[in-house]
Amino acid sequence: MESPVEATAPERVQWGRVGSLVGGQAAVQLGSFALLIAMNWTAVQLGGTRAVTLLMLAATVPRALMLIFGGAVADTLGPRFVLLRTTAARVALLAAGSVLTATAEQLWPLVVIALVEGVLLGLAGPASGVLLPLFARGEQLARANSLYAMVLRVAPILGAPAGAFLITVGQLWVALLAGAVTGAIWFGCLLHVTHGFVRPEPEPGVSLVKRSGDGFRLLARHPRLRWMFVAALCLDMAFSWPAEVALPLLVSERGWGVSAVGVVLAAFSVGALGSSAVGAALAHRIPMFVRLVVTGAGLAAGILVMALMPSVVSLTAVAAGVGLLSGLNGPAIVTLYQQSAPEDRMGAAMSTLSLSGIGTAPVSIAVFSSLSLVLGVQTTWLVCGAIAFVSPVAAVLALRHPARAEEPAVTELPVAAAA
Repeated sequence: MESPVEATAPERVQWGRVGSLVGGQAAVQLGSFALLIAMNWTAVQLGGTRAVTLLMLAATVPRALMLIFGGAVADTLGPRFVLLRTTAARVALLAAGSVLTATAEQLWPLVVIALVEGVLLGLAGPASGVLLPLFARGEQLARANSLYAMVLRVAPILGAPAGAFLITVGQLWVALLAGAVTGAIWFGCLLHVTHGFVRPEPEPGVSLVKRSGDGFRLLARHPRLRWMFVAALCLDMAFSWPAEVALPLLVSERGWGVSAVGVVLAAFSVGALGSSAVGAALAHRIPMFVRLVVTGAGLAAGILVMALMPSVVSLTAVAAGVGLLSGLNGPAIVTLYQQSAPEDRMGAAMSTLSLSGIGTAPVSIAVFSSLSLVLGVQTTWLVCGAIAFVSPVAAVLALRHPARAEEPAVTELPVAAAA
């Protein structure tokens, strides 16, 4: 059998493994979003706003903290070791949670499930990010990342109503069981995707604790990675508050009705899904400067313009355009980051990139919500748009530096064993 590295010459992609990876993620993400809606709704019924807040903190804080450690674990033990064990543990957790919640209607089981699941997802996240660069190289990696992004766009669109349906026709235990089933599908796909992988050779005298800081050391040593991190961080920081908090506030202020929020978000999702599909087919034919810098500038301009739109129709149209640009920009950021990181530190690199998204949402909401009390919603939204313009500038600076960050230490990549 060929190794993943050997099989991904510049014009070759292991589409079989990529298809299993994307298909498995489609299943598990659908189940995850359905479960998120079901658990949040159940928490509302059990304890209102405080219960939902506690549940969200239990899910997000451990996940963000474990992302840092997860990168070191992925680089040290290999993606197969990490993903098979964390996925199997998550399936067991959700199955046990299904049995427990079928017999007890209390908040504490939900908090425990969210806490443990957050730890497992944090450990698994960087290992998942290691896989695609093993199966696709060069500009073909951009196509694979766009295909992967399509799954992430579709999952909330289908998962949210699925979760509402499951909690309506059944109870929370049904949603937990569905999450366990989709997790089992993902586990089966992982068996195929990582078949033949072997664990990397250990580095003498280097502990997991020491390696947990590799992602930040990479940012300190390598300008291209550092500027790409800034580009991702600023864009996520600028977009989180407008999408999650400011949009409903702005709609309410202008008396457009709550349905306008759903219409605008749906337009964004459809636009992003469409451009992700285009990227899956044609990303390798679109220059990186266009996918990264031009779309980044367009996103920043779109965020600014959204705050000024006088009607639901115009706001929806701009949101669709922002979605179109986002569907190209997001995979481009991930692709360039993967192509620029040292191969033996890919897990650490992906952990810090994940933090730029997961870690910024609560900070964005806290900072800009406070600022809006002084400046107002529209002005604060415009401030977010101005911050977003840092992203394309940082992307330009990143492209001026060498394409690959080389590290002195060499660790074997997980490769397929010889047949």
